[in-house]
Amino acid sequence: MNTPTPVPHDAHATRDKVREGYATIAKAGSWNDAQSQRADEAQGSCCAPGGGCCGVSTMSADDLAQRIGYDAAQLAAIPAEANMGLSCGNPGAIAALREGEEVLDLGCGGGFDAFLCGPKVGASGRVIGVDMTPDMLAKARRGLEHYTRTSGLENVEFRLGEIEHLPVADASVDVVISNCVINLSPDKARVWREVARVLKVGGRVAVSDLVLLRPLPEAVASRLDALIGCIAGASLVDDMRAMMEAAGLTDITLTPKPGYVGALAGSGDPLYAEIAALLPGGTTADDFITSMDIAARKPA
Repeated sequence: MNTPTPVPHDAHATRDKVREGYATIAKAGSWNDAQSQRADEAQGSCCAPGGGCCGVSTMSADDLAQRIGYDAAQLAAIPAEANMGLSCGNPGAIAALREGEEVLDLGCGGGFDAFLCGPKVGASGRVIGVDMTPDMLAKARRGLEHYTRTSGLENVEFRLGEIEHLPVADASVDVVISNCVINLSPDKARVWREVARVLKVGGRVAVSDLVLLRPLPEAVASRLDALIGCIAGASLVDDMRAMMEAAGLTDITLTPKPGYVGALAGSGDPLYAEIAALLPGGTTADDFITSMDIAARKPA
């Protein structure tokens, strides 16, 4: 087995590596397909984005989505390319979206949650997806024709940008959603400040993300594949709350959803299998990391 690639010390280099990893996933079609493709190319050498182990989870993207709260009928209605198995929760379900609202999706990927939120806000509302990976945006934009044809709506758009520097005006959106993306940022405090900047007064946060219950062993935290796999970059619960409060957000609620980590760990996911071997004896991934529903509000 090759030595795992370490996380770069420079924030810009880290962001470039994350972009490169997600470009690979976009081109392959899903996280699972990216690992399978690299396994074929490498003939058994390390193959996950960033240099992780080979192998493929037994769980499909749709299986995972249904395990974490998405409805099969919803999944069938969106463009086939949109779901790449990158979700760790269902932010649209906790957002309580209303007709006419403006929604911003941080790290929209192939448009999965954006396409699901569009019908909820209707023709008088709007959903803006932002992603820093051109290959992801190309995939999302390819899905617009299918979305408009099946929904009758033209209320979703996608913009290139980093979540630390959102291409969105001040106080312009009612709801910010995100699905397993903020953990990837090398400057999470800035992301939360940007969230507060773009929200209208009274605007809401509805985020699903991976969060640490306790610090990871250095052997895990230093791995680039664990960062791209949304593990190594996760914030500790108390640190996340502190960053959100410092950004001026209030009514913060952090609700653990441990089923996601357990589902991946039990599915044969190769990254989780390697990480399990690096954890202290008697512990599992669930002891360190959890999916979490994150809600907050921008006060008056």
